Amino acid sequence: MKKIDVHKIVLSAMFIALGLVLPFATMQLKSLGQLLSPMHLPALLCGLILGPGYGAIVGFIVPLLRSVTFGMPKLFPGAVAMAFELLTYGLVTGYLYSRSKYKCIIAVYKALIPAMIIGRIVGGIVQAALLGGQYSLAAFITGYFVNTIPGVVLQLVLIPVIMVALGKAHLIKFQTGAKREAVID
Repeated sequence: MKKIDVHKIVLSAMFIALGLVLPFATMQLKSLGQLLSPMHLPALLCGLILGPGYGAIVGFIVPLLRSVTFGMPKLFPGAVAMAFELLTYGLVTGYLYSRSKYKCIIAVYKALIPAMIIGRIVGGIVQAALLGGQYSLAAFITGYFVNTIPGVVLQLVLIPVIMVALGKAHLIKFQTGAKREAVID
């Protein structure tokens, strides 16, 4: 019988709560929320910190729960497609980061970048499946890549900073440059 990890469940609940609350910071301007993608941060962080299973579950729950609770994003097709996109973020970041020998900034980027690409592709595929012929390749590229550049930049800057801070606070195992070099030698 598998042991239940209460610590990971509590942290997952915290990431879900963050995913529900963070969009309120950009709520005044709908386009700002779409540009900065505030729900993506908790899914990516959860995957890195708790692993692929928890990251996938949190990523899937957040957009659906936010849609049902607050009405944004709209459930169909937005929240459904986003649920699969964020599920992929949590799953891929968690898997790639957990497979990394060294827990460092390079490992974070090696997990984040593929997850962001694969997640967007999955989100686009789900969106296309839901909308059928109403969804074009141009809409996919614009919606999932061009319009999200500010959010990608924010995530690529903020997530490693958060991971370093959590490592320095000894809340997670994380190696900065000097410690990592000592481990390699």
